[in-house]
Amino acid sequence: GSRPVILCAIHSGTKIDHFGFLEDGTFKQRYLVNNEHWDQKGGPILFYTGNEGDITWFCNNTGFMWDVAEDLGAMLVFAEHRYYGESLPFGQDSYSDTKHLNYLTSEQALADFSVLIRELKRKVLGAQESPVIAIGGSYGGMLSAWLRMKYPNVVVGALAASAPIWQFPDMVPCGDFYKIVTQDFARSGLNCDSNIRRSWKAIDNITATDDGLQWLSGEFSLCSPLKKTDLDDFKAWLQETWVNLAMVDYPYEANFLQPLPRWPIQVVCKHLNFDPSSVSDYQLLGGISEAARVYYNYTGNCPCLNTSSTATGNLGFIGWYYQACTEMVMPLCTDGVQDMFEPQDWNFQAFSDECNSLFGVRPRADWAATVYGGLDIASHSNIIFSNGGLDPWSSGGVTRNISDSVVAIVIPDGAHHLDLRYNNEYDPHTVLSARIQEVEYFKLWITQARKLQIPG
Repeated sequence: GSRPVILCAIHSGTKIDHFGFLEDGTFKQRYLVNNEHWDQKGGPILFYTGNEGDITWFCNNTGFMWDVAEDLGAMLVFAEHRYYGESLPFGQDSYSDTKHLNYLTSEQALADFSVLIRELKRKVLGAQESPVIAIGGSYGGMLSAWLRMKYPNVVVGALAASAPIWQFPDMVPCGDFYKIVTQDFARSGLNCDSNIRRSWKAIDNITATDDGLQWLSGEFSLCSPLKKTDLDDFKAWLQETWVNLAMVDYPYEANFLQPLPRWPIQVVCKHLNFDPSSVSDYQLLGGISEAARVYYNYTGNCPCLNTSSTATGNLGFIGWYYQACTEMVMPLCTDGVQDMFEPQDWNFQAFSDECNSLFGVRPRADWAATVYGGLDIASHSNIIFSNGGLDPWSSGGVTRNISDSVVAIVIPDGAHHLDLRYNNEYDPHTVLSARIQEVEYFKLWITQARKLQIPG
């Protein structure tokens, strides 16, 4: 349908540092508002906790909120995360050095959201009594869960979709993520995972000669020809391509990280159904290049493939890399047996050294467990964790009920936060029923909040 009108608003008084008193500056934080269906006598506010990218992009990819606004009489708010999109605490200097990056933390972002919600309730006529529900996907889903945990006075509940809040050291096995990626390919076509598993050795064999390197660059239509020293990067680029396909294996054409066909992994696997015992390295890599093109050139207007980028430009890579190098330490590893990748251990020291050389900071491996409770979240309430069975990030997600009100919804044929997307005729019934359950919980929380309201 036609996209409703959005008011783009700026919260100008956001403090750069909520937790110290030395840095006294403020910055402009962007947020989007839609009150087309809002019941102005205290109707609920659905508040999207923005993640690592431009907020307009998340707004357009969170159709669920638009689909349920009328039924709930809800105001929609999409708040941009500091340091992403246009919400830059130090303007053009925000990424200039570690001193300026110092205020890029999840805690500061949660405080931004909390302050913004209180401000909205103060300023918007009729919103004083409005119950607020936090909604987010992926890192944004982690933030919505954490917002409910840290500021239960500000939000009455949270929907945390595909939120890997346990993908931290010593919480879940580091190999589970890539196991799920592999299962997605194994179930989408004959020999699909085995041929990807074989491709790494085929790359080594063929690139042993200069002619082979040249052939491979031509076969993949690479924008810049491969050198011997690029091989690790080339493999990493392919590996990330398969991971991204697993995240966005949606049942219909979509354009989240890239424009893609419906069930894109099935389309990829059509190019990889060789008999593994007889396929030549050249044939195999020809198929791999066709498979990669499904992801990078589905529209057909991409003259060459660029191995230095794998996803949309709407995500803030440097910012997220910095966050991974400080608080968001997410161990991932492969063994080449239960997954289709080359074995790679999780090496915290090497990671820490890399962070130090890039940003001059070192990650705090255990901080997330301390500040957000780790596996021990039973003392919280009113949080829905939804996860898709096809989504590799579900490995670090909450997939079982913790209590009566900290609950898990699993969508077996869902990829990365499928439930947050617009309703679609191709949606599997599992996601339709997930959305119905989610709205039931919202209504329950809203009713609870109304009962608790103290007349004043």
